[in-house]
Amino acid sequence: QVQLVESGGGLVQAGGSLRLSCVASGRTFSSYHMGWFRQAPGKEREFVTAISWSGDSTYYADSVKGRFTISRDNAKNTVYLQMNSLKPEDTAVYYCAALKVGASKPDYWGQGTQVTVSS
Repeated sequence: QVQLVESGGGLVQAGGSLRLSCVASGRTFSSYHMGWFRQAPGKEREFVTAISWSGDSTYYADSVKGRFTISRDNAKNTVYLQMNSLKPEDTAVYYCAALKVGASKPDYWGQGTQVTVSS
């Protein structure tokens, strides 16, 4: 199995920046597509962004395009989420996810890290 551990969440003012990290262990990291999801109070978990196993392709939800950037360092088994120009509506628990190449849904999830953006 793959274990995912997120870090970097916290409290930030609107317009500020935050960088989340997700460290994977247990299996070969480079064989997985990686992504970030988030869940706000009273809402369903939603897709935020994803990156292919090679890092060649990235995908973003419309709500974060131009503000968030996903990246990965396979040598460090780590995926990052750089969040700029944060808005109060970005407040949520952010989850890292790993999708084995060829699978239809994420295979592994992290425990989540809280991001709170104050107005």
